[in-house]
Amino acid sequence: MDYIPQISNETNDIVFYELRRFIELCYLNNPNILELLATPEDKIIFKHPLMDNVLPEYFISKKCKDTFAGYAMTQIKKARGLNKKILNPMLKKKKGILEFCYIIRGQGSIPAKKWLEKNSFLQEDCGLINIPHMRDMYGLYHSNNKIQYKGIVKSEHSNDVQLSSIPKGEKPIAYLSFNKDGYIKYCKDYKEYWDWVEKRSEARYENTISSGKNYDAKNMMHTFRLLDMAEEILKDQKINVRRKNRKELLDIRKGQFEYDDLILQAEEKINIIHQLWKSSALPEAPDKENANALLMEIRKKWYLENK
Repeated sequence: MDYIPQISNETNDIVFYELRRFIELCYLNNPNILELLATPEDKIIFKHPLMDNVLPEYFISKKCKDTFAGYAMTQIKKARGLNKKILNPMLKKKKGILEFCYIIRGQGSIPAKKWLEKNSFLQEDCGLINIPHMRDMYGLYHSNNKIQYKGIVKSEHSNDVQLSSIPKGEKPIAYLSFNKDGYIKYCKDYKEYWDWVEKRSEARYENTISSGKNYDAKNMMHTFRLLDMAEEILKDQKINVRRKNRKELLDIRKGQFEYDDLILQAEEKINIIHQLWKSSALPEAPDKENANALLMEIRKKWYLENK
């Protein structure tokens, strides 16, 4: 009752799969598992004879478009995200609400902080009131000796502007627009950036920076390897683990190509894979009944051998 599909060491460099999970991953066209089935004999340390029954040709199908090429596409998105993070680093000090507020002036606007400084006003002495039917637009009032307003924001940690009670007859001295969507996006980008900084491998990051190419060269190399393999599977119906273009892949890992050129090449390869997927003679998916029969056959033989 305690089925464990797989276990691994702390770094996930060594993984043990229970047989059902292994066959299931074969059926799903998992790239790592299909590559394992196609490992050259001279690179295998140990292989139980029963595993001779598990052949890649039993499982390869059109699913590889989504597994091999699909995974490669996620790596391209990661590369774009990394490129953006490297080229657009974010200050550790987080921006506050006021930096996303603007005062309407004629046909344009000026930053609220600049307007406050110019008028020698403190934001704490200002009050806001909603303008009906206008999103994130407010009338701005300034306190005098008789009236004290709540301020534009409660504190530097606030996530929205705050409203004040305005006495009847008071006139706004300005109109304020709060770019709330921009602030929300900034907060999301800020969190993603600093989470990435905290979790990134400093050694790989320094290698990326030192190459001057602003992308993770190792990930980009694997992206192209997966795209090439997806193309070959759809076209030739076989898996080649030993890459004919090994030198080119290693050149990518060394950072010898420009980021924009690699992204363009990857997108071209993805278009080719889509076309090959349409015309490929491979089945849409592996035969599930055959996969289940293979699993049962291996189990029976194993248990008979180990009575």
